[in-house]
Amino acid sequence: MTGGQSENNLRKQAANRLPPPNGHDAKFVPFAERLSCTVDEACVVTGLGRTKIYELIGSGQIITTTIGRRRLVIVRSLFALLDATNSV
Repeated sequence: MTGGQSENNLRKQAANRLPPPNGHDAKFVPFAERLSCTVDEACVVTGLGRTKIYELIGSGQIITTTIGRRRLVIVRSLFALLDATNSV
């Protein structure tokens, strides 16, 4: 076993010992409680296509953040978008 493999095993064992935050399963967080999601997930939950999601990002109606090369959609901005369109 290499050093990297044993380090990974230790991390997995430590993660198994930690209680899930707020009593939630660590691998499943309800969408409404998430801070961010991928563009693909934003498409699924809104029912909009990728092109429309990127148009809304470009117009500032959906807020995103980029970490490294990964673009994440701020979930609050999706709720705000849908609230704004429902009130019209």
